[in-house]
Amino acid sequence: MAYDEELATRVREILEEQADVDERKMFGGLAFMVHGHMCCGVIGDDLVLRLGADAAEKALSGRHVRPMDFTGRPMKGYVYVAKQGVRSEAQLRKNLAAALAFVATLPPK
Repeated sequence: MAYDEELATRVREILEEQADVDERKMFGGLAFMVHGHMCCGVIGDDLVLRLGADAAEKALSGRHVRPMDFTGRPMKGYVYVAKQGVRSEAQLRKNLAAALAFVATLPPK
């Protein structure tokens, strides 16, 4: 599965402000790892966010957000944000900030 190169570039540019960011091809798309933990990614035209169970549940009430169901079953703690939900720089930054905040709570790898 191909992924949206433009969205990946936008994510990459924002994450350059963070320390210890790595990119890996995962799920047929591109995953961004922060301090060794998956933080976010791009699959097809969607942004993937790792938010943790509680924040992901809350995020599902937002527009353009749906469960990450890559395997056919929702993945707990992860959501997809459709392209329409990250059109502006502010929208993308807000979404990435939520994923970065969750990853910051995880133990070091």
